[in-house]
Order: sequence, then C-alpha cells, then structure tokens
Amino acid sequence: MIHAEGPLLSVDVGSREATTVEVDAVLESFIGGRGLGTALAHDRIPFDADPFGPENSLVFAAGPLQTTVMSFTGRLSCTGLSPLTDGLLSSNAGGFMSRPFVDTGYSAVEVTGEADELVGVHVTDQGVEFQPVPELAGATVGETVEAIQEDRSLGSEHTAVVGPAGENGVRFASIMTSKSRAFGRGGLGAALGAKDVKFLTFDGDSPPEVEGLDDELVMEIHQEASESGSPMKDAGTVSVSDFANAVGALPTRYFQELQFEHIDDIGSAAVIEHKYKKGTCSACAFACKLPTRDEESGLETEGPEYETMMAFGSNALVDDFVAIMRSNELCDQLGMDTISCGDVVSAYLAAEDEFGNVALIHELIEKIAHREGIGDTLAEGIDRFHEELGVENWTMKGMEFAAHDGRTLNGQGLSFATANRGADHMYAEMYQLEYPLVAPDRALDADGVAGKSERLIEMENKNAVHDSGVLCKFAFSNMTEDRYARLFGTDWETLQAVGGRIVELERHFNGKRGFDRSDDDALPYELEGLDAELSNYYELRGWNDDGTVPDPNVEGGAATAADD
Repeated sequence: MIHAEGPLLSVDVGSREATTVEVDAVLESFIGGRGLGTALAHDRIPFDADPFGPENSLVFAAGPLQTTVMSFTGRLSCTGLSPLTDGLLSSNAGGFMSRPFVDTGYSAVEVTGEADELVGVHVTDQGVEFQPVPELAGATVGETVEAIQEDRSLGSEHTAVVGPAGENGVRFASIMTSKSRAFGRGGLGAALGAKDVKFLTFDGDSPPEVEGLDDELVMEIHQEASESGSPMKDAGTVSVSDFANAVGALPTRYFQELQFEHIDDIGSAAVIEHKYKKGTCSACAFACKLPTRDEESGLETEGPEYETMMAFGSNALVDDFVAIMRSNELCDQLGMDTISCGDVVSAYLAAEDEFGNVALIHELIEKIAHREGIGDTLAEGIDRFHEELGVENWTMKGMEFAAHDGRTLNGQGLSFATANRGADHMYAEMYQLEYPLVAPDRALDADGVAGKSERLIEMENKNAVHDSGVLCKFAFSNMTEDRYARLFGTDWETLQAVGGRIVELERHFNGKRGFDRSDDDALPYELEGLDAELSNYYELRGWNDDGTVPDPNVEGGAATAADD
C-alpha cells in the first residue's frame, strides 16, 4: 500500500528536546494523515490524559500525495485529545503549509509536554529550534504571522499559529495556517495553547520520495480539477445554501427553525457579489476559495463558507452579509472555529432574545476569545453552559452542530449520532446522498434511518482513508473506487478495512474515556427507528451494543500496526 514516508519527529516543548522515531510499520498500515495521527495518538496519549495537560499530544501528519502536484492535496492533518469533546479527534486544514511540511522530511511531527514560557517552535530538515516569544502574548493570527515574516523571512504558508483564543483556553479554539485556513473543529488550538506554544513553522528542502505513485492518474485528476465547471468554484460551499434552505435543512433561529427567509441576502448571490479574486490551496487548480471584500468598508476576509453562513447568519437571524464577513474575519484573527463560535453566540442570543443584534455578536466574539465577562462562560461551549443559560443543548459529544440538518436529512442525523468527532458533517457526509448531490444511482431517500448503516459505514471508512491521503473533500467528484485503489496501490476492500481500523481506534480510545451509546450517541431530537438502527450499526461494525469496541479487536490491531 502506498503511504507517506519519513520518521516521526517528537517535540517535547517542556524539556525542549526533539527525537526521531521510525514509524514505517504504522505508515504501512495507516497510510498517513488522520490514520497515522490516530494510530500514534492511540498508542502515545494516556487514556486518562487531560486535554489541557502535558501528556496530551498533537500529531501533525501528511500523506503520500502531498509530495505530488495533484490538485486537492494542499492539506495537512492534526490529531489530538480535544478540549471540546474530551475525546480523540482529527482535524485537517487547507492552505499552503502541506508542502513546507513535507519538505522537512518527516511524515509526522508530534508536539507534547508543556513549556514554561510562551515559545515558537521552528521545525526544519536540520532539526528543531525553540524561540521564546513573550512579546507575542495576546497577538492576533495576523500579527503573529507578520512577526514571523519579519524575524525569519518565512511567509504564512510556513506557519501554524494560535490566536488569543488558543492562549486563553477557549474550548473551540483553532490552529490557523496560511492566515485564514483552520484546523477548526474540536479546539486543538486550545490544546496547543495550553502547551504555551504560540506557533510552529515548517521549512526545509528534503521532501521524501514516495514509491509507486501513479503519475498518470495524478496528472489526470489535476487536469480535471482545472477544467471543472463546478459551482463550488464560484461560491464555495455556500453554493448549496439555496438548495438546503429549499428542502428545509438549514438551521435557523438557534435550531428552532429549518429555513431562513432572507437566504438570498447571505447565500450564493451575496458571496459572488463580494468575491473579488480567485483563491486556492497549494498545487490546486480547482480554486474554490472565497476572497471577499466589502468596497464600502474596505473589509476583506476569506469566506464565509456555508457552515459559517449558517452559524453566524441564519442561526443568529442575521441577514447582513458584511456582518457575517466581519464575524468570519474576527474568528480567523482570534483563532476560533466559526461553527462552534457561531452556534455558541446564537445560543446566547436565544437566551437573551437578541437575535439579529450584530453589534452584540461582534462584541461576544471578542469577549469569548479573551474570556472576558460572559465570554468566559461561552468559551466553555454549549454542552457545558446550556443549563446555566436555559437553552437546549445542541451538541453531540460536546461538539456544536454543523448545518445539513438531520431532522430533514435523516441519514445525516444517524451520521451525527455515530461520528466519533461529534456533530460533524464531514465525518461521513451522508447529506451528499440525501439532498442528493450525487448521481441518482448513488442517492438515498432522505426520510428514515432504517437500513442506512451499511452505506454509512462505507462512507465513514472512505472518509477515513480520504483524510489519511490527505485529500480535500471536493476531490470526491473525481474519485471512484478504482481511483482510490490506484492512488494508494491496493484494492478497495483493503482500503475499506484500513478506514474501519481508523474509526475503531478513535472509538476505542474514546470508550476508554467513558464514551458510550447512552450518553454520547444520543441526538437532541427524535428520529424514528434510530435506536434499532444504532444497534444494527454496532453489529455491522462488530462492536458491543453499548457502542464500545471490544478491547482485543482494536488493541491487537494497533499492536500489529506498531510492532510488525
């Protein structure tokens, strides 16, 4: 099986030591990216670790395809123990850092320990340097990137940065790269901030050679990305907004409604009106990103994408597109996940009957990032404050809900229940099948959950492999079972098994931390037949009926991956 190449670099910021560890056997079993990060984290993070403690590790990992010029490969994965969900979680970010990362020659870089002062960590193919940066305490993402550029002549594509939110332990803080791209969901920025790491940089000239890559297929996919007429090139993920609203799958008024009457003011048309140039990720010809500008105020940002439009728009009852742009930019600069932050703000608006109050929204974003006043409470996330505010707990496993509402798209609801990350629309993307956004022969009826587990498992496993690649989700229209097999040098059945092992390792780790069916796979709304279908899902996975994983299956698999 084709996989990433290179050792693991383990960086202990407490002792300020770095060691290399050979991980060839793990790579051969788990490809790279999310798979590599999950296997390493499962083996190296204690099951009882504190997400904010020194024993938590963050594993940045590339896949084999970051060594190519193929479109959709400008991404990197990060895995660690989530301060938001309290479980093992992987997040990946686009932008331009994936190439500088592989140029260091490492397949993965692990950050562990806890520094005794605020530091920056410079990783190169020549080693690691620790730089005290007390002057950057409280600096925004943009200010930090500018300081690195001035001091080291390294552009934003070399950087992974924590904003004030990460320093202050906001449970949904992001790690930002290329200024505006985020390792967003799950609060890994808070985990890095707890280590007193303000930033990492990656640079070098030692990219590994990956044997067996299908260069013809790589160029074929790259050419297709260039020639694609996808509406995503014009409006990004917001291109689905009108359709989602029409079918009643757009969360509105803090999840109390499923359609927004002012969608025309904040949806695709608004994005296209404010987009002023093309944006892309490293080596990608698809160019789906959304650099937007408001001519009147001079505000510039990247986005908002669909989920941000939901969280700070329809869910907050805001019909001012520029106001949503401002919310997006504030989150990027302060370093917060826009989905969780927007939902948190919407929950507060619901509690105070202040829907649509744009000035209050922007004030709250600042207060959350700095944990000032009510922001200190909101920074904990909805799961931890909902009773205090008297609002419904719209989370799964502690993570705030994304859009593509499962009350309309029932298979997506089932996916929210089973996803190890929590209320995450990207874990299986069942919504694609139920709108549908796929060919008729692949589509599913949106009504009901009965009998959907087999398809859900296939999608979860495929996405685990996809994230181990590390591939952009927009590559799905270019991918078939045969192409997956060709890219990774094996057959589809083997890849499904690899994906299944990754999902099991995540579930096993979380089970050791007390996650189970009753508390963590229960939706905040009723879906007819959900209980029976969850049992079917667990049975098909070979898991216990309480949603946990039998120890011998997973621990034996992990040991084999690490010791062969």
